[in-house]
Amino acid sequence: MSQTNPAKSAAPATERKKAKVRKNVGKAVAHVKASFNNTIVTVVDAAGQVIAWDSAGTIGYKGSRKGTPFAAQRAAEKVADKIKKMGVHEVEVLVRGPGPGRESAIRALSSSGLEVKTIEDITPLPHNGCRPRKRRRV
Repeated sequence: MSQTNPAKSAAPATERKKAKVRKNVGKAVAHVKASFNNTIVTVVDAAGQVIAWDSAGTIGYKGSRKGTPFAAQRAAEKVADKIKKMGVHEVEVLVRGPGPGRESAIRALSSSGLEVKTIEDITPLPHNGCRPRKRRRV
């Protein structure tokens, strides 16, 4: 009974994942999450599926350099190059967080040849929810 069926073992080999090739997206939404430690730029299509993303950490920066505006600019430029190959030419930018990479990421997206239609701040603000952490004393 230890004999294996060759048809069953061959099935997973033929079910390979297809390479994600998304061409001619046109319009997209760029989410910029700017924390104090890092900046993450994610671009999604109209359905909300992620097309491309990059962060200051994936560019190659480590530690406190990830939180700099220059690192955010480089991450946004890299994402812009990726999505231009997919046919994106218009982006709406949604910015979240208080970090130093907010402005530079938006500037990098617009200067890389993409048409920035709208810029919206979606930073979550509590309507008197949880008690905040104790104040930081420097």
